[in-house]
Amino acid sequence: MGRARLIAALALGLFAWSLSAGAQQPGKVPRLTQTIPVVFARISDPVGLGFVATLARPGGNLTGVSLQLRELAAKRLELLITAVPSAKRVGVLWDPRLLSGDPELREIELAARSLNVELLPAELRDPDDFEPAIRVMLEQRAGALFVVPGPIFTEHIHRILDLTAGARLPTMVPRRDNVEAGGLISYGPNWPDMYRRPAAYVDKILKGAKPADLPVEHPTRFELVINLKTAKALGLTIPYTLLGRADEVIE
Repeated sequence: MGRARLIAALALGLFAWSLSAGAQQPGKVPRLTQTIPVVFARISDPVGLGFVATLARPGGNLTGVSLQLRELAAKRLELLITAVPSAKRVGVLWDPRLLSGDPELREIELAARSLNVELLPAELRDPDDFEPAIRVMLEQRAGALFVVPGPIFTEHIHRILDLTAGARLPTMVPRRDNVEAGGLISYGPNWPDMYRRPAAYVDKILKGAKPADLPVEHPTRFELVINLKTAKALGLTIPYTLLGRADEVIE
């Protein structure tokens, strides 16, 4: 890649980062530019959030890879209950400031009804609220915890895991590295792959393609990761059928 093309690619990357980071605030990023191409890498619902007209034909200056968080929410809850079948009440940590937060919570609620599980949701905006929220969940006899993906939880995941370890609360965490840090289970996109794929969009745009004509893609690689060391510490026996489906088992 020549110097000029590299600079252009970096500029596109900065706009993509801005779009992802600004997704907490409705309408903030689309107003930044209506002409400069923007490639996003981790937007949950680009159509629902108003970033593109349709997935097949974005129709504007934005395109990229959608996370499919809403579609994943039900699957993640199902896997958590499969790992912890005794959990009849599940605490949910979520951030209402996220545009994707409320739609994802609704998907979790629908899944909970089909699984005959009661949810104990807690709206969190500040890390100081983690400990009181988990304490209330324990008082309400939560048998497991579901962490909805969001920047506040990514930034403070170690604090959350310290609290859940002390409370002996099995936790579905958003990412693979969260499981490596002590979470029980995660299911989601392969993140290295997610961040590599936008490069193909950038290359096409630099060669003259229009974002409006480049369909939004979904993740193609998903990972189920289970931490057996955490399970043993919690006194859990993970079903062999679930272990057999895992992409990685940490022992």
